[in-house]
Amino acid sequence: MTAPSPDSDSPVLLTPDGSRTAHNARFGEAYGSRHGARAQAHHVFLEGSGTDTHPAPRVLEIGFGLGVNFRATLANAAARGVLLHYHAYEFDPAPADLLREVAAGGEGADHPLWARVLGGWGRPEGLNEAAGGARLRVDFCDVTTAEGTEAGLPQGWATALYLDGFSPTRNPEVWTPDFVARLAGALAPGGVLSTYSAAGHVRRSLQAAGLHVERRPGAPGKRECLRAVKPA
Repeated sequence: MTAPSPDSDSPVLLTPDGSRTAHNARFGEAYGSRHGARAQAHHVFLEGSGTDTHPAPRVLEIGFGLGVNFRATLANAAARGVLLHYHAYEFDPAPADLLREVAAGGEGADHPLWARVLGGWGRPEGLNEAAGGARLRVDFCDVTTAEGTEAGLPQGWATALYLDGFSPTRNPEVWTPDFVARLAGALAPGGVLSTYSAAGHVRRSLQAAGLHVERRPGAPGKRECLRAVKPA
């Protein structure tokens, strides 16, 4: 079960694995799994995409949220001594203080790049920071309308793509067949798209985009999740 922060007005939620997430009032959902935010980041995204063993990961994330997936990936890359390039999109950035509170004492929170993230969070021009063997770019924009702009999706770049928008019922724009096809174009050959959703229409969109889709056991609280590989 989840427990609120000691401050009853705080949106922060403590999840069963000891990590935190928060409630998003705009979408009416938590940013990460209430059943284990860290567990979801590792099982669905980091391990599900193979980024945990990749020698030079280039990660593209749709929905940076509170940075839980980024911090898990950052900590893993730092522990293995590999270079990490991470590019994320966030349409509605949460306050930096909320990112700080959710991350406090958690994995990756002591990495020098996370300190730079907090220091520059929310700048209109976005973030482009590097430290400790990792580089992060965050574009604060609507990724679904960024095609043809400087903030457009990189083509054939990502070894892993974390599709982590709010649920298809609350945030349908990032789950449409047209946008999923654009995401497939951002993957390098052999790249892997991972997502917590196992909805039938999401699976069909991934297949229609030419990806090889497989169902995986879900993180705590979910029966299944999806992994989709771009043919090499």
